[in-house]
Amino acid sequence: QLRLVESGGGLAQPGGSLRLSCVASGFILDAYTIGWFRQAPGKEREWVSCISRIGGTTNYANSVKGRFTISRDNTKNTAYLQMNSLKPEDTAIYYCAAEPSDNHACDRSDYHYNYQYNAWGQGTQVTVSS
Repeated sequence: QLRLVESGGGLAQPGGSLRLSCVASGFILDAYTIGWFRQAPGKEREWVSCISRIGGTTNYANSVKGRFTISRDNTKNTAYLQMNSLKPEDTAIYYCAAEPSDNHACDRSDYHYNYQYNAWGQGTQVTVSS
C-alpha cells in the first residue's frame, strides 16, 4: 500500500528555519518525481518545489527560490524540504506528493501542478509567526 508521511512542521519565527521530511512506504521512491505543495487557509493548493527521480534536477516556485531547498535520499526512501528565512506568508499546510515518471519530469511544467500527482501525504502544518 503506497503511503507518504510528512513530518517536521511546527511553529517558527520569521527568519527561522524548519526541515520537513516525507517518508515513503509501500513503494520504491527512486522511481518517482517528488513534489512539495502547500495550502494556506482560504487559498488553493500551490506548488512549491519538485525534484527528479535521482535528484539531478530541482525546481522552485519564485516565492521560495533561494530560501527553500528540496532534496532526497533514495536509500532512506525519504524526501526533504529545508526551509530557511521563513516568512509569515509561508504559513500553510505542506504536502509531499509522488508520481512515477522519467528522470526529466521535474523540468516539465505539468509537474508543477497538483493534478499530475496521484500519491499524497496527509500534510504537516507550518506556522511562521512572532
